[in-house]
Amino acid sequence: MIIYTKMYGAPPINRKEILRYAGCAEADEATASLMEDCLCEAADALVYKVCYRELSVSIKGEMCDFGTFSFSSGNLAGNLAGCPRVILFAATVGVGIDRLIHKYSRIAPSRALMMQAIGAERIEALCDVFCSDMEKEMGASLRPRFSPGYGDLPLSVQKDIITLLDTPKRIGLSLNDSLLMSPTKSVTAFAGITNTTE
Repeated sequence: MIIYTKMYGAPPINRKEILRYAGCAEADEATASLMEDCLCEAADALVYKVCYRELSVSIKGEMCDFGTFSFSSGNLAGNLAGCPRVILFAATVGVGIDRLIHKYSRIAPSRALMMQAIGAERIEALCDVFCSDMEKEMGASLRPRFSPGYGDLPLSVQKDIITLLDTPKRIGLSLNDSLLMSPTKSVTAFAGITNTTE
């Protein structure tokens, strides 16, 4: 089964989302200025990489069988009901934003918080762009993406995803013994394929 890799330019920035991730209902002048300053600094540190493959899926009760691996998750089974195939993908905005967060966590906590928020918004924006891209490319609709750690889908599934997608080699994404991803601003997810036009 072929693993594909995509590189993207920076997706459009949703400043309201950044503020939400930073815990701000709205931005005063100082917060807005801090956000813009951090966005400028982070721009050169961010990369936008995705690797993915298409898998068949069979749902029986709560058991989700992808051929190469299977596990039980009622929530994912519900999400993928009626989908014969899925896109399994991993996305990251790279380790550069982690370095900025670490740097400022010791000397400027408010700046570190804003960098965290930017990283969170950037990875979600990348996933949105990728899924939209796939829908156009396949002439299909995708179900909302579903990641390990959501509902009853165990984090341990990350191990299979990392292996199946060869993420350390493809996009520099690895997993530690505590099942935490590095770079931290990364996502793995299943997206059910439905309503194909073929």
